[in-house]
Amino acid sequence: MSFSPDQDARAILLPAFDTFDFMDVMALFLEKGGCSVLLGESRSEYVARSMSAERLAGETADVFRAPIARLKAICPQLIVAVDQELGGIQRLQGLVPNLPSLDEAHALSDEALAERCRVTAMAARELGVSMFLAPIADVIDGQNPWLRGRTMGTYPEAVARLVSAFVTGVQSAGITAVTKHFPGFNDLEQDPALVDVSLHTPLDRLLHNALPFKAAIAAGTRAIMTGPAPVAAIDRENAASTSPAVMTMLRDAFGFKGLIVSDDLDAPATMRGRSLLETAIAAVNAGADLLLVGGGPHLEALCDGLAAAAQSGQISPDRLAEAATRVRRNAVGL
Repeated sequence: MSFSPDQDARAILLPAFDTFDFMDVMALFLEKGGCSVLLGESRSEYVARSMSAERLAGETADVFRAPIARLKAICPQLIVAVDQELGGIQRLQGLVPNLPSLDEAHALSDEALAERCRVTAMAARELGVSMFLAPIADVIDGQNPWLRGRTMGTYPEAVARLVSAFVTGVQSAGITAVTKHFPGFNDLEQDPALVDVSLHTPLDRLLHNALPFKAAIAAGTRAIMTGPAPVAAIDRENAASTSPAVMTMLRDAFGFKGLIVSDDLDAPATMRGRSLLETAIAAVNAGADLLLVGGGPHLEALCDGLAAAAQSGQISPDRLAEAATRVRRNAVGL
């Protein structure tokens, strides 16, 4: 089956919403070729690393399933993503069996940890979820206000073990694990979602701390998310999610063949003064397949802009089609 640039432009976008008030936007998006949605959290929930009391009180399993069912009536193979991090943000808090705490996770055997993750993922599948934006593989050995309270340890070997077990467990339940945030952000002075900041860690340290990503790839992670800020040792000008050099490293040096997901393209450290459309074009050209963006009425114009960029040569139509094909293959479980 062949697809138009308009359909491909929509297939590569992962729009995020923090409420279920999205049918007007998502219905048109899916009807015209979109196939993904991120059911996210509010900024206050993100900062708190916990779902709000209001959400926990009012969001039952049936409440959660209902809007997904409406979307799947339009797009049966819909990718439904959530943040469900071991030791970090858990969007499905109160709806599925808890993932183990970090202390528990470190104490469990590989097999027992994978089983705990599988149980959580099976319950998520029952809700209609198909993708976890997790595990977090970053090893923090400096400061990092962006990832504070979300990472799994300070030693690469220990984090690599948890990452491998998480990937094995959730994917055995049919959930795609999106290991993040390549190549690893061990020491950032500020939050890249709020300010334009860069990582200045030397390359040898980056590679030392990248063991969890190698472990995730060895465990078969179906997707990897690139980070939201420039990594000066690799590319001073472009955030990891818009950097051809970072994508080449992931594909060639790390041997990853799966789906590359961008971090939020709205982040100041990713946009670096560009428009959202310009940033999205840069991400596709760099090698990203699925682009995380904020959902809303602007989505239609962004899709049209990406399609026009492919038709004008700003994006190679073959690169756009390649990205869209990877997303669609993930959606059907291939």
